[in-house]
Amino acid sequence: MGTDPGGATRAWVLHPDIKTDRERREPGPALEEAVALAAALPGLEVVGADVVRLPQAKAGLLFGTGKIAELKAWFEEAEVDLVLVDGPVTPIQQRNLEKEWNVKLLDRTGLILEIFADRARTREGVLQVELAALSYQRTRLVRAWTHLERQRGALGFVGGPGETQIEADRRAIDEAITRLRRQLAKVVKTRELHRASRAKVPFPVVALVGYTNAGKSTLFNRLTGAEVMAKDMLFATLDPTMRGLVLPSGRKVILSDTVGFISDLPTQLVAAFRATLEEVLGADLIIHVRDISHAETEEQAEDVNTILAELGVAEDAPLLEAWNKIDRLSPDARSAVEAQADRRENIFALSSLTGDGLDELLQAVSDALDEERVEREIELPFADGQRRAWLHEQGVVESETPTETGFRFKVRWTARQEKRFRDL
Repeated sequence: MGTDPGGATRAWVLHPDIKTDRERREPGPALEEAVALAAALPGLEVVGADVVRLPQAKAGLLFGTGKIAELKAWFEEAEVDLVLVDGPVTPIQQRNLEKEWNVKLLDRTGLILEIFADRARTREGVLQVELAALSYQRTRLVRAWTHLERQRGALGFVGGPGETQIEADRRAIDEAITRLRRQLAKVVKTRELHRASRAKVPFPVVALVGYTNAGKSTLFNRLTGAEVMAKDMLFATLDPTMRGLVLPSGRKVILSDTVGFISDLPTQLVAAFRATLEEVLGADLIIHVRDISHAETEEQAEDVNTILAELGVAEDAPLLEAWNKIDRLSPDARSAVEAQADRRENIFALSSLTGDGLDELLQAVSDALDEERVEREIELPFADGQRRAWLHEQGVVESETPTETGFRFKVRWTARQEKRFRDL
């Protein structure tokens, strides 16, 4: 097998289009997404990509023997080192196909884990990836897991010792998982303390969410002037980033950029990144960024909304939709999208690349954060200095009167501020 002179791993992407798969995706866009996933991993060069149509998956080899022989000839001719299968591959199928083709093989979960490992920056992100990787590897025990000894970098599925540790000790993996969970519990506790201290900051949080590669980071950079990595690449951002932003009204908010969502995200990863996505739970406003130029923009939006609902976000915070990348549309398509957005409340057609439509979005953010305020009377004992300070920081106190046991306040606040106060 050969790598090119630059040292890149030569990869071939296969999307199995299985007739019996009830939830199968459209093969064309699915293969495009799989190629984009592969391109997101440094050191990979995609030298070929194909949809393989199958009446049903074969238990031991996934593909039929004729197809395996045909693919082997292609791989040898293209000097392929790594085959990426866009779907689940059982440990037995993986081992058999690697033997048949004399290549390394990764399924969709393995590839996404590699990308997550390469992108994770915060302590929590790194631990979450390692935990997800161990849970995944525990089910196969066909890979080395020496990445635990490393300080940084990918997980070692693509490179590294490969088959030499097939009989990985399950007990050792379980011990590593337990150790990681303990470390993670500490990190999560620290993050909760940080979030609690942030809750005292009298600025609302606005979270950008969306399908991966929808343009969230480009929008984040344009609005805040931050230099978050924003490449035309899936999963460019994995750890939430927060920056201050001054709205046209002069009001200050905190803008949060979050990990991109993706269809068929492996269950280990949904669990592993739940804590990262929980940043969204504390948001006062959510902006769902959509790539409106993508052929499957509706399906992507559905995936995002499903995950938000699972997190319990959807029913709580107000949500705006930013229909991004209108600069990629033909003039007619762009006019149609802009007209559609104009007719619907809380939807804004824009281009984070050119800046078109951003003023309207920012105005909507200002309006949404100026929610209806109601007056309440509340009493606090002298000892409750923390909540008293919070009320003043939020700027909701209309009047404050000392009483025998503490203070009586007349406050004017939004429903979300009231909920936050009750939770303090």
